Amino acid sequence: MSGPLVVLVGPMGVGKSTVGELLAGRLGTGYRDTDADVVATAGKPIAEIFYDEGEDHFRALERDAVRAAVAEHTGVLSLGGGAVLDESTRALLADRPVVYLSMDVDEAVKRVGLNTARPLLAVNPRRQWRELMEARRHLYTEVARTVVATDERTPEEVAQAVLDALELPDGAPSGRENTP
Repeated sequence: MSGPLVVLVGPMGVGKSTVGELLAGRLGTGYRDTDADVVATAGKPIAEIFYDEGEDHFRALERDAVRAAVAEHTGVLSLGGGAVLDESTRALLADRPVVYLSMDVDEAVKRVGLNTARPLLAVNPRRQWRELMEARRHLYTEVARTVVATDERTPEEVAQAVLDALELPDGAPSGRENTP
């Protein structure tokens, strides 16, 4: 099956981009982030897309970005925190090597902070993060082959845990072409 070597899912601030870049380096392959794809397509930051066009418009851009990335990218792929909300996205991820990077609310507060430009956490970040996780946790679990907890771990430790969980050889050629 062609497509990504590894797909990372999880909440905002869990470290998908950082861990994804580390994994790509260790596996000798490319890294791609669908949030970056959405920003490039829209020509503006995600927060501005939410404010200017609304969440539905953002989710449509996100769905298209995920579809394209799963079809085109053969390296490590990170999806935005809400990408799994879309049923067609979840179907695309079936039988893919998906890893759910998890964290608890206290870790989220440390990483995401309370004063960030994250539109879904604008009013009461702790409460809203908990509500987002209640709505999404089962979806992350549904699409994932494995779950890797990131609490109190360095990005390097998380990357190694992903390699171990998927039984991917650290530093070995992946057999995949290096794509952006």
